[in-house]
Parts: sequence; C-alpha cells; structure tokens
Amino acid sequence: MSVRAVGAVDLIWDEQPPYDDRAGGRLARVVVTKEFQGDLQASSVAHLLKAESARPGSGGYVGLERVVGTLHGRPGSFVLQHCGVMDRGRGSLTIQVVPDTGTGELTGLTGTMEILLVDGEHGFTFDYTVGG
Repeated sequence: MSVRAVGAVDLIWDEQPPYDDRAGGRLARVVVTKEFQGDLQASSVAHLLKAESARPGSGGYVGLERVVGTLHGRPGSFVLQHCGVMDRGRGSLTIQVVPDTGTGELTGLTGTMEILLVDGEHGFTFDYTVGG
C-alpha cells in the first residue's frame, strides 16, 4: 500500500556556465542543494544537465539526486532520477526513486515525487512504498 509524504523544500541553485552554447540548444550543468521539512526530514544534492531552447518556454533536463535523512521517522537514503521537459510553456516532470537504492530502514523503497510551487514557496508530495 502506498503512503504519501508531504512537506516543504528549500532549494539553492548553483547554475554553471554553459558547456555547449551552439545553435539548437544551450547545454549547462546545475547543482541544486535541498533541505526537506515535513514527513521527509532530509538533505540532498541534485546534479542536473539541462538544455535550453532559443524559444522561450522550451527545454529539458535530466538529473540524479541522493536524499539522506528520515522518511516518516525511518532513517536511510535513496536516489531520485529526474526527467523534465518544457514544450512552449507546457511542462512535464517525472521524479522517481531509482530501484534498489534505498538504504537503512528505506531498503526496498519505491515511489514518485512531485515538486510543487504555491505562492512562491516550494513543497513536495512523495508517494512511496517500502518493502522487500
């Protein structure tokens, strides 16, 4: 049975200069440090690769993020994989636990996370299961 964790998340963005600035898509690296509060009390660092189109509102990114802390009081860590696309202002984002990356009391963790932006504040929902 899936459980939902909710809370707030603070983000610090460190965008690197583009490593490829040719026509058709500017490529750059971004490191995002996060602090989760709520049902997930954790810290993480996400390493992202992004592509920015010359057309405003279009681009994409992929990334990996290691999360370390407690989830509903269960200590451990896990890795999230990100895949996001913006198509002329319409976005889709998938953030999913990488299989078999859970440690400690989070061994066997599976699930998906959604990052929310409400009134300028970031939050999250995380639907997950823990098991063998």
